[in-house]
Amino acid sequence: MGCNIIKEKVSAVRRLFIKDEDIKDGIVRIYGDDAHHIKDVLRLRIGTDLVVSNGVKQYNASILSIESTSVLLKIVDELHQVVESSINVTLFQGLPKSDKMDLIVQKCTEIGIKKIVPVETEFSIIKVKEKSIGNKINRWNKISQEASKQSGRLIVPEVLEPISFNIAVNYINEFDLCVMPYERETNVRLKDVLKENNGAKNICIFIGPEGGFSPSEVDTATKNGAVIVTLGPRILRTETAGIVAGSIILYELGDLG
Repeated sequence: MGCNIIKEKVSAVRRLFIKDEDIKDGIVRIYGDDAHHIKDVLRLRIGTDLVVSNGVKQYNASILSIESTSVLLKIVDELHQVVESSINVTLFQGLPKSDKMDLIVQKCTEIGIKKIVPVETEFSIIKVKEKSIGNKINRWNKISQEASKQSGRLIVPEVLEPISFNIAVNYINEFDLCVMPYERETNVRLKDVLKENNGAKNICIFIGPEGGFSPSEVDTATKNGAVIVTLGPRILRTETAGIVAGSIILYELGDLG
């Protein structure tokens, strides 16, 4: 007995991020890498639909013309879909080894985190003064942009230049709530802290690198106003902890789930 399988070709509408100065009289001019990608990689044709965002609004647009160094889009209408959470989450991420930061940036962008700050801690292997750190920052911001396109974000979360832990803790008092997951904490659960602070809109998370935070760093963070929490009975890798903590926050207080 046979069965017929019907296959449908589904093509997602591609997204681009633009600046206000790129728009004039309802026409958007795309330059550089995005223009090259449209013309030479994707080989899109005139009339193809796209979505463009300037970080405040997003629009349906279609390709009007393809030129030698640019692509012109015509704005069709404005999209009124709410895609950004009202909860602003900033991740202070202890610098991890290898390419783990790539995954952290990609997934935290997808779930809705607004800003990522790499932090050099006592146990960080990568140091802020390394010559290659500038190239890493550029790569992380490109990853953030691509993840924002894929996940339909209105904005591109910025990955800032790395700072030291002692500088990072000075920013804690700028947030409504700051949480620091720590493997030695077993009683104070993140979701309980969020229930007690359900009016918080501006939240930061401190995540340690491999090896976590030192006891002195935990003490310093606590003195500066951070709440030390547990994410559960299992110890998570550094590349997992920020994604989990961000997801819990955006589920409990934001728009996930």
